[in-house]
Amino acid sequence: MINYQLTGSIVLYKNDISVIKAIQSFLQSTLNTKLFLIDNSPTPELKGKLNSFIKDKSVEYIFNNENVGYGAGHNVAIRKIIDTSKYHLILNPDVYFEPNVLTDLYNYAENHKEIGHLTPKVFYPDGRLQYVCKLIPTPFNLIARLFPVALFKKYNERFELRVTGYNKIMEVPYLSGSFMFLRCFALKQIGLFDERFFMYPEDIDLTRRMHKKFKTVFYPYVSIIHEHTKSSFKNGRMFLMHAKNMIKYFNKWGWFFDKERTQVNTKILQQFN
Repeated sequence: MINYQLTGSIVLYKNDISVIKAIQSFLQSTLNTKLFLIDNSPTPELKGKLNSFIKDKSVEYIFNNENVGYGAGHNVAIRKIIDTSKYHLILNPDVYFEPNVLTDLYNYAENHKEIGHLTPKVFYPDGRLQYVCKLIPTPFNLIARLFPVALFKKYNERFELRVTGYNKIMEVPYLSGSFMFLRCFALKQIGLFDERFFMYPEDIDLTRRMHKKFKTVFYPYVSIIHEHTKSSFKNGRMFLMHAKNMIKYFNKWGWFFDKERTQVNTKILQQFN
């Protein structure tokens, strides 16, 4: 029995009150919704700060009592609603958007049953476009992104599919995970986030698995704002965490010899030649 048109989850960890913008953005929807606040913080201090929202029957706060990781945190919510919601939104705490966004995505997904994952256009707060559409990464892609020098400029632009102009609906094998509008039926088919990845490549892995059975689509006719700090580029501990989890990702899918990656990326690039 379907109880909700859309559910959502935000994974929290020692956040400040700026997360309120993400919560308000979700709750302003006219759809029948429920939002899960999954708290991975060491103490439930955030509960008090967000109490005005938690009183709302459409919001459920869950304290994990430990930092189980980003994907594992979202899985807590998804397991609760996988059979009772049509769609589930993976939402970063530093994202916000206008009231029409969720309804527009919902209506488009309802009219295109082959879609398992939708992502809108994403901007920084200053209006710059974020390049959220990507090929399935190779190890060299990650190295090139860590060192964005002129030598790697064209390589990075190709990886981020900049040639597309980001101005049309297109199928993409890797959509960044700050805002993932997912069909619950599709999630049941492909599985939830792989919890061996504590943080970072879980969105690559999930989109890739989804792309094998359903369409994974960039929809540019609505947009969101993502403040996106790229903490792994600035913080040594986060950089090491990123590297450790990317090693796990390539151990799972293949490092330099990944036939499926080559086939998918070649097919995607052929569309834009």
